[in-house]
Amino acid sequence: MRNMTEGPISRHLLGYAVPLILGNLFQLTYNAVDSVVIGRFAGEAALAAVGAANPVMTLAILGVSGLCMGASARASEFFGAGDEAGVRREMATALLAGLALSAVVLAGGLLLAGPILRAMNAPPKILPLAVRYLRIIFVGFPFTFLYNALSSFLRSVGDSRTPVRFLALASVLNGCLDVAFVYGLRLGVVGAGLATVLAEGTSAVLCAVYIYARIPLLRLRPAELRIDPGLLRKTLASGGVTALQQSCQPIGKVLIQGVINAQGVSMIAAFNAVSRVDDFACIPEQSISHGMMTCTAQNRGAGRRSRVTETLRTGLRLELCYWLCICTATLALKTPIMRLFAAEESAGMLQMGVDYLTIMAFLYVLPGFTNGLQGFFRGMGQMTVTLVCTILQISIRALVIFFLVPRIGLTGAAWACMAGWGTMLAVEAPYYFWCKKHRWQPAAPRG
Repeated sequence: MRNMTEGPISRHLLGYAVPLILGNLFQLTYNAVDSVVIGRFAGEAALAAVGAANPVMTLAILGVSGLCMGASARASEFFGAGDEAGVRREMATALLAGLALSAVVLAGGLLLAGPILRAMNAPPKILPLAVRYLRIIFVGFPFTFLYNALSSFLRSVGDSRTPVRFLALASVLNGCLDVAFVYGLRLGVVGAGLATVLAEGTSAVLCAVYIYARIPLLRLRPAELRIDPGLLRKTLASGGVTALQQSCQPIGKVLIQGVINAQGVSMIAAFNAVSRVDDFACIPEQSISHGMMTCTAQNRGAGRRSRVTETLRTGLRLELCYWLCICTATLALKTPIMRLFAAEESAGMLQMGVDYLTIMAFLYVLPGFTNGLQGFFRGMGQMTVTLVCTILQISIRALVIFFLVPRIGLTGAAWACMAGWGTMLAVEAPYYFWCKKHRWQPAAPRG
């Protein structure tokens, strides 16, 4: 566990963010390995099918994990204030409510996978494959929620290292099963889906076992396994807004995917590949943001106002340093990276991806700053502004893609990202200075 109310903030943020970055990269490796193996051994149509299904899967996962993020911020406040019973009440409430919601998502996903993909203009050539893949992924959805929930509570008390170990093991398992199912048994997208579900289930079980064996603070006794109505209302007030915000991005991506789908199989496959690269590039920025949220919330709960302000400054400096690294790496490796996803006959797809990444390398600085500000706002309990800014960002991005991609190709999606992130930053920065002057005071958690 890590108490961020004492000691150098930069050390806390790096100590927290680096393991979280590794964990999130392992999480993304699940999907990236699927894409590489499917693209090379099952073909472009299979890769496009996975790409068409991913926005739907992401929408479901992020919608429920938003509840975890809101609950984690509140648990961090309890921890900073020394209220261990409050941490466990929050954990029990979020887990039970989230598992109930996961069951609803699972049932709805199995029933509606086909209609949703048809509404997104998935080409008939790939529709059956996409439906099969999506349904299998939904079967594993409760495991996905359970891992995300348990790991978020470990992070709320400053432990971002432990989930990485389990996710690393699950990532290796996922890669081995992908090769066995897709390449060895020739199961195509079905094999990729099964590999992901088995790997996610493994990480969830290992995380639960570890908590009950090693972390007494988070060990829920049978009598504590109940929903606290008061805490549920407060968690939904913050976590519900965060869940809505988390859902806005994939809802926008569903709309974006509909535009991409209308451009043909090659662009669908290229967009799927570059989206994986975008995820890898932005995950460290998001991990620094999560560290800023936890550090801000703990210090806010402890009433350490000067450390709250320093957390923002330190976090944004880290975001800028990271961007310099990822910009250089993307420019140097864009072509080899795209070759990982492209079969020999997919020269057009490869070039589209290279052109897109050339532009995006310079734009990754924008989500670094927007993520940093959003993490700080969450730690301060300012969930509404994060929702409003996310809606603005994804709406403008989807609108620009609608006009540009049919006219100039996949590079239009890169310029759309610039428009969305730029608008988001133009709202967040002035709002921060206004709140700093007029509104913010440190407050201990209540309830």
